Amino acid sequence: MKPELLILRHGKSDWSVGTDDFHRPLKERGELGARRMGQWMQQQGLVPDHVISSPAERAITTAEKACKAMGLNIEKIHKDRRVYGAYEEELVAVLRECPKKARRVMIVGHNPGLEDLVVHLADTPPPLPEDGKLMPTATLARLRIDCGWDRLEQGCATVLSITRPGELPEQFVGTDGTRVGDRPEYYYTQSSVIPYRILGGRLEIMVISSRKGKHWIVPKGIVEPDLSPADSAAKEAFEEAGIEGKASGSSIGRYTYDKWGGTCTVDVYSMEVTRVLPEEEWLESFRDRAWVSPEEAVDRLKHPELRPMILELASRLMAG
Repeated sequence: MKPELLILRHGKSDWSVGTDDFHRPLKERGELGARRMGQWMQQQGLVPDHVISSPAERAITTAEKACKAMGLNIEKIHKDRRVYGAYEEELVAVLRECPKKARRVMIVGHNPGLEDLVVHLADTPPPLPEDGKLMPTATLARLRIDCGWDRLEQGCATVLSITRPGELPEQFVGTDGTRVGDRPEYYYTQSSVIPYRILGGRLEIMVISSRKGKHWIVPKGIVEPDLSPADSAAKEAFEEAGIEGKASGSSIGRYTYDKWGGTCTVDVYSMEVTRVLPEEEWLESFRDRAWVSPEEAVDRLKHPELRPMILELASRLMAG
């Protein structure tokens, strides 16, 4: 198999935000396009083994959304400042440094550089669409490379396809081909922890406010690629509640709830808290957090499915 190069332009960015070009974020439409493209790539067997991205906000967010939809760990994305604002010669120089063993490389960046890169590498220039745009936002170009990465040069590739997000199915589907909802399939597999401590012989549960401050919850999130559900939940606890600890090895329960046009399944773990971070180290310190008795936690929490789990956990911990 000859190497392949996937060239992905960032999703639609938000010009209404008063910030500089480098920090301009994606619109919701841009995030959706990146997720949709990532899922399509996964379904087509186009998962890259090496990913390079411009570190600009709209580009790195596109790379992260697409990689998560493919089941890739976003920590393996290589951020390269040279990609931001680069022309085709500079992009070629970046790509020449790819690992020799890489069989499929994805680069995420900006126009006009990416569009010029496609034309520069192509042995036959791709036809220009009627709207005059070769690489609109969140579009993916797939090229077969006829040489090694270190010998990348003009005309060394064949354009296999150029795919726009608008050409993809509007609804996300699962691995079995059925519709799952308005997000990629992995969004619906989640994990959560019930954080606890025993202080002065009394059991306390930590609860935190929801992002908008309307409800009391416990840390919960989408299971991250390359992490077990328990470790992923512990990571959420660190970010959302500003606490550290080790989640239990086995789930103490499971519940479901409806969101994003589908059904989320949440595996729940207990976690003994070993450290509470000070406010300045807490990533989401805009939330409130509180230590409460198991009975008060049961009364406060939004999801009633958690209540029997908390009471059973309390009974077990205080009995032993």
